[in-house]
Amino acid sequence: MAQGAPPTVAAGDAQSASGGWLTPLVVALFFAWGFATVMIDSLIPKLKGLFALSYAQSTLIATAFFIAYFVVSVPAGALMARIGYLKTIVVGLVVMATGCLLFSPAASAGVYWGFLAALFIMAAGITTLQVAANPLIAILGKPGGSHFRLTMAQALNSLGTFLGPFVGAAVILKSGVTPPNPATTPPAQLAAYRAAEAQAVQAPFLWIALGLGALAVLFWLFRRSRAVPTAASAETGLKSFALLRRPRLAWGVIGIFLYVGAEVTIGGLMVNYLMQPKILSVTAHAACRPVPFDQLRLFWPCIHTPADANQMVAFYWLAAMVGRLIGSGLLFAKVPAGRLLSLCALGAVALVATSILTSGWTSAYALIAVGLVNSVMFPTIFTLAIEGMGKDTGQASSLLCMAIVGGAAIPPLTGFAADHIGLSLALAVPAVCYVLVALYGQFSHSRRALGDAPVGPTP
Repeated sequence: MAQGAPPTVAAGDAQSASGGWLTPLVVALFFAWGFATVMIDSLIPKLKGLFALSYAQSTLIATAFFIAYFVVSVPAGALMARIGYLKTIVVGLVVMATGCLLFSPAASAGVYWGFLAALFIMAAGITTLQVAANPLIAILGKPGGSHFRLTMAQALNSLGTFLGPFVGAAVILKSGVTPPNPATTPPAQLAAYRAAEAQAVQAPFLWIALGLGALAVLFWLFRRSRAVPTAASAETGLKSFALLRRPRLAWGVIGIFLYVGAEVTIGGLMVNYLMQPKILSVTAHAACRPVPFDQLRLFWPCIHTPADANQMVAFYWLAAMVGRLIGSGLLFAKVPAGRLLSLCALGAVALVATSILTSGWTSAYALIAVGLVNSVMFPTIFTLAIEGMGKDTGQASSLLCMAIVGGAAIPPLTGFAADHIGLSLALAVPAVCYVLVALYGQFSHSRRALGDAPVGPTP
């Protein structure tokens, strides 16, 4: 999933060189929130069927999750300046674990809004973790190794997003997504079905809560470590928004908003998209039919249940991990960041359009391949936006993290379109987002006047 760039921090060389023992624990945080975040891709089709929701209603799951980035980022930054990195991480882990535990009463009550509340609280914890962990991983250890540590942490995050869908398929979607017909099923039987299925939804989150609790204990034990420097204080609140007068940052915030919204929309709706008759005709009871070789049916010899389709989502996120490694190499080779961003965004437009205009496995593979070009967009937009910010880098980073709220806004818009024009055509919404991101990349590459300093390759 999307990662924030590290704000400027106060760190001494002695402190930086002595924190290697803590690095694996911080890297584990990236895996944990990547794994937990991608579980919402399994929840969307499950709760859509369980509560007979429209597409617009089901995408509120993503809204409840990503709205936390807008609400919590600035308070989390202020908390970190007050109590430090490790205690802030402990707070984030406890809040995240609390959200996971709240899935239990939500499942017992069988109330959709209870799940949304639990997701919001879990996301509030993840946001707090991101605010503290992104800068911390950069300053632990020798300064020369900061890029390696950030790359390793982001790779572990991608590994979490790759493995999460397999767990979601095995636990959340194992019994399918098609409930009994409300018109022909007695109310008592329908209520019992929903209660039983809701109980299945809570299981992976209870295990996640247990793992988070163990991490919280470890970080609490090391909370007074001298290896961790003091977080730099910075202006927070409304004063930070004055920085949006700088065009480079302002357009970067819009770019992050649009990119995250498009990425989350595709990942969240992919299971339902693949289940359509024109794509893979997946139903809860479909037989496994042979498919001709000319349809390029690779990796998945048989797709006949929603759980099978959900496993394909894992490869959307795996493609992002592979693309991140390729993109890092291109940037290291001095490919201009703005140009690379523009090309990747245009590639996403082409792949989404191909998926809309085709059917079967061609359409499925095209949509999964969007993950490959998604990979470099977030960090590239981020670095272009904060270039030349100097002492205001920390505040600019907070504003960019808040823009992740695009993951709360674009999915419902796409869901509304799907309810009226069909799910395939509704993918035009994220396609338009990618077009605007491509324009930002090209403009930042060709116009020095966009910001306060020349735009060049990302270091």
